Amino acid sequence: MTKLELLSPARNADIGIEAIRHGADAVYIGAPKFGARVAAGNSLDDIRRLVDYAHQFAAKVYVTLNTILTDDELSEAEQLIWKLYEIHVDALLVQDVGLLKLNLPPIPLHASTQMDNRTIEKVQTLQRYGFRQVVLARELSLDEIRAIHEACPDVALEVFVHGALCVSLSGQCYASECLFGRSANRGACAQVCRMEFDLIRSYQKGGKPVEQVLMQKKHLLSLKDMCQINSLQKLVEAGACSFKIEGRLKDMSYVKNVTAAYSEALNQIVRSQPDRYERASNGVVELRFRPDVSKSFNRGFTSYFLFGRNDRIFSFDTPKAMGEEVGTVKEIHQNCFTVAGLKPFANGDGLCFVDPKGKLFGFRLNKVENGRLYPLEMPHNLMPKTRLYRNYDKRFEDALQHESAERYIPVDITMEQTPDGFHFVMTDDYGLMRTLDVEFEKQLARTPQHENIRLQFSKMGGTIYRLRTLNINYSNNWFIPSSRLSEWRRELTKKQTHKTPSPLPLNGESYYQRVSTSCGNYSPHLQGGVGGGSSFLLNVLNHSAKQFYEEQGVTVGEWAYEKSHPSGVPVMFCKHCIRYSLGWCPKFSSNSGEVREGLFLQLANGTRFRLEFDCKACMMKVIKDE
Repeated sequence: MTKLELLSPARNADIGIEAIRHGADAVYIGAPKFGARVAAGNSLDDIRRLVDYAHQFAAKVYVTLNTILTDDELSEAEQLIWKLYEIHVDALLVQDVGLLKLNLPPIPLHASTQMDNRTIEKVQTLQRYGFRQVVLARELSLDEIRAIHEACPDVALEVFVHGALCVSLSGQCYASECLFGRSANRGACAQVCRMEFDLIRSYQKGGKPVEQVLMQKKHLLSLKDMCQINSLQKLVEAGACSFKIEGRLKDMSYVKNVTAAYSEALNQIVRSQPDRYERASNGVVELRFRPDVSKSFNRGFTSYFLFGRNDRIFSFDTPKAMGEEVGTVKEIHQNCFTVAGLKPFANGDGLCFVDPKGKLFGFRLNKVENGRLYPLEMPHNLMPKTRLYRNYDKRFEDALQHESAERYIPVDITMEQTPDGFHFVMTDDYGLMRTLDVEFEKQLARTPQHENIRLQFSKMGGTIYRLRTLNINYSNNWFIPSSRLSEWRRELTKKQTHKTPSPLPLNGESYYQRVSTSCGNYSPHLQGGVGGGSSFLLNVLNHSAKQFYEEQGVTVGEWAYEKSHPSGVPVMFCKHCIRYSLGWCPKFSSNSGEVREGLFLQLANGTRFRLEFDCKACMMKVIKDE
């Protein structure tokens, strides 16, 4: 039986709890330090609170320590990992192999997507290094995922299914560090890919240099958001078992809505093949709203490269959320307008449109009356036939501000009489059985008691349980005070403390000190011709990582970009290709013309990046022009 895991983001413990309440089987959350979202750290007390809640449903909590570390940080990281182990965190997501040289507790490690996990060889290597679960690169196709699963059937494969996309291979982006000294591999990405660029062609004509501006002020590296909700079945069949929603900086309503939508989709797969699949956690989720991923923050959706190349993976007008299309402007009046469309509107809705200059313009509705929409301030550039989008649905958001879901475990209780009192047995569908024996002096009642017994045992508010059936296996009509029944119910349903089922040390050694010394001479960054031998791509920032790789037969000739700052090297490696997206690809388009080389991206301040196209590997490299 394959367990399917829905993995949701948690900016903080409260959001993590709501993610589990709305159907997540696991959540990932930032540690106090060393996470790839430096603004999303959490205290140990908050993580412990999340763990305590999650484990009631056999849900898991993964903590992110997925940055590369300096030598000075290793000792603090080791101490932090022990503290996380002691509060029963289920696993750590890591990037830095220097951690494997430390004295770690027997806590499972997951290989972060920051390790650039794209090939069979890389996943096999990570398995030999001791990793239990591997987060695959977002760029992989179904066929590539399937091939990795068939070659590594014992490794749990985690795939991103929803949320923001990085244009560069994860862990192989150095643009933010290059421009601003803010390392993406250190959790401080400045999101260079969301900036405006001019696309420039520089070439020689008649022996003279010519520069041609092909596009101006466009977001040429800003991708749409991933959405694989309609492809989950295919991903399951390909061998993925953990389905990850991006968004450790996203708000509560986003996590509630997207988690609920994907949870329902996974439930449909389980219901269709109950002999093959089951959810990885326990409990029933009862939603009080209808989830819709298009209602939450998104830049438009793409399946990315799951089914091969897609020339609509980016929208260069804006990196901001446009939301759902709601109609076109029909008539403009002095302080209001009408819309041709079927979508209802509400006071407080947020609307937006792209103006004739290609800029996104947003506004808020103050009043909706008799089919007319009255903005707080009438947009001066709104015109008839303009397409309108809603990026804030007031009614939908209001529903998410309240208790929008309940998660519970249905239980069956049997009550039997004993010579000295009563015997209770409580069971659920997940193997739980609790018993309770109480002493009680029996007296016959004057009125029927069964309904009151059932009523008192149904009052399970404040617990994770909900009474499904109550079987009273005795014939006498015994009188039992409601106070005693409530006391017994509380004793039977009181909260348990769950321990993390971490692997035990072997022969007294920490689990991750047992890495094989014969993993083979394999450089993880040399994949698909991308690395090309530039060893800074190993992201080695400390001597422990250097020593670890060298013990595995991997030569580390250069420190991480953050330490060495080499010039003239790619700062992004992209599966997304501007030439392909604009119809200029010499392999796939007949309209490529002369636009083949000499392409540059230029920021408003004049900083320029040369584009290099590796057509054999079908990759685009972005290189800072010196």
